[in-house]
Formats: sequence, structure tokens, C-alpha cells
Amino acid sequence: MTDVNGLSIAILGGTGDQGKGLARRFALAGHPVLIGSRSAQRAQEAAESIGAGATGDENAVVAARGDIVIVAVPYEGHKALLESLRGELAGKIVVDCVNPLGFDKQGAYALQVEEGSAAQQAAAVLTDSRVVAAFHHVSAVVLMDPAVDKVDLDVLVLGDDREATDTVQALAEVIPGVRGVYGGRLRNAHQIEALTANIISVNRRYKAHAGLRITDI
Repeated sequence: MTDVNGLSIAILGGTGDQGKGLARRFALAGHPVLIGSRSAQRAQEAAESIGAGATGDENAVVAARGDIVIVAVPYEGHKALLESLRGELAGKIVVDCVNPLGFDKQGAYALQVEEGSAAQQAAAVLTDSRVVAAFHHVSAVVLMDPAVDKVDLDVLVLGDDREATDTVQALAEVIPGVRGVYGGRLRNAHQIEALTANIISVNRRYKAHAGLRITDI
């Protein structure tokens, strides 16, 4: 297993539910965590609420400082933010967990992305970064719940760079209970992102916080 001890984790959009939940779990696992936001003050407030040594600053600052950068921003601002951070993210593993979803009276549904998926959009913008897709189906409620010691799910990790996907799989597994599972090339990210709409439907019907487990491996 790839050694990820000591790697700092920057989270763009770390004041949102998903980003903040991931930040909390990585901080509790002993990683230096940098929470990013458009507002340095909001990022600092989120970091203080998490504790465990987390710090906060503007997205550009944490993007430059983090060893691994997780993108957890709303899809609407996804492309523009990454375009503004090409230089800061060059040479880094960038983990995209953005789910392009729409909502109407019938519930959640997947949006069409010109590049195929949010992760492929990130790769098209960040040509000097190693883009990996992961953490799409992790419940923010579970991540933030102090009563949950072990998070019972698999994280599907997709990408075209084997070293990068191995690193992200290992990173996923610092969260107790989580297993990182290779899920294919980045071109297959669309159905992983879209599956989030199905999981939202499951959660609404069963009043749950469902995750995924892959059998026979």
C-alpha cells in the first residue's frame, strides 16, 4: 500500500458539507488539512469548527500549499475555479469529487457535461495535474457525525495514472472503515458521478445515508 503519512490535504470548497466532512476525517487521521474557500474568513471559521489542527484560507492559497488537492465545489463554479488555479495545481494530484446534478420535483438527476464528466472537465483544464475521481458517494452527514467511528463503505477511485490512483486509494483508507477500490479509467467517471442521483433517491426513500460496498475483492 502506498505510504501517504504526513501528506497535507487541501480541500477547495472545504466549507461545504462534503468538503468539510472529508476535512474532518482527514484531520482526525492526523493529516495536515487546509480548508479553502472564496472567503478566507469562512475557511478559517470552518477549520476552527473542525479542530484537530485544520487551517483555512482562500482557495488559491491552500491549492498552492497542499500536497494533494480535493475539489469539492458546486458544479456550477467548477470549471471557472480550476481555470483560475492552473498554476497552483500544476504537478499535483487533484482529486475531483464533484457530482454534476440537477434537482426538480421528481428528485435528483445527472447533468450532461460537455467533456463527459466533471472529472474529465478537470483533466481538460488541468493539463499539468494528475486528476483522479473519488469520494463521490460518501455521506457528508456520516462524515460529520461524531458518533460514527467507522465509515462503512468503499470509495471508487478512477484515473489514468496508476501511481496517482494508488495514492488516493491509500488516502481513502486512512478513514476508519473505508476501503479504496480502483474503479477504472477517468473516461468512466460519468456513471460514477451520475450514480449519486440514484443514491440520493435511495436515501430519500429509506431515510438513510447509504454508501457502496463492492463484493468479491
